[in-house]
Amino acid sequence: MTDVMSIIWLTAGAGLCIPAGGVIARLEKIQPLWLENEFRHSLIAFGGGILLGAVAVVLIPEGLSSLEDPIYAIPITLAGGILFFAIERFLGLHRRESPQLMGMMLDYIPESIALGGMVALQSPVAPLLALLIGLQNLPEGFNAYRELKNINHSRPNKTLMVMFFLVFLGPVAGLFGYFFLHEHESILATIMLLSAGGILYLIFQDIAPQSRLEKHWAPPLGAVFGFCLALFSKVLFGTG
Repeated sequence: MTDVMSIIWLTAGAGLCIPAGGVIARLEKIQPLWLENEFRHSLIAFGGGILLGAVAVVLIPEGLSSLEDPIYAIPITLAGGILFFAIERFLGLHRRESPQLMGMMLDYIPESIALGGMVALQSPVAPLLALLIGLQNLPEGFNAYRELKNINHSRPNKTLMVMFFLVFLGPVAGLFGYFFLHEHESILATIMLLSAGGILYLIFQDIAPQSRLEKHWAPPLGAVFGFCLALFSKVLFGTG
């Protein structure tokens, strides 16, 4: 399989988890109500754990290894958090605030760009990153579906169609990284570190607060499970 086809398959496969999560959200109906609420909050926390795992086991380590001087990772990561904060404030001031959808796009697109560059560099971490993107897109798609439904009050099929078209952003971003950034490791490292900083901001600003339920233990354990799943994927691919 050529590198181009590998990028298309990896990014599209990860992206299809977005509408898959939406389908689960449309069909999901658990009784009693307290169990349904706990399941939703646990899924939000699980997605946060996967995001944290992607930062810890892929984005930060790969970004550090591709920089000439690792000290630059600190201001770049901080800049990523500030950038995502600015984007969120912009969307909020224009009454388009949708943290789950925004978080999904702001990690799916830069991670897909990084994935394309990794494939070009024959990095063994590329399949791992694709796996983590898919794992995080599933719960994010679940939560984004409900978010879009509440904001736009649109029909379920229309909401799922919007989510399906988001899948194509991954291959486009991946091919961009492959053709234009594979010779610029420092730029790829910057994208990964900016994404890592932004994801950390979103986790503690939007995702973690939404996952909390009074007197319930499943949501925080879901976050731990998500992080451990990312760590297990790192070990499974033998990239440690």
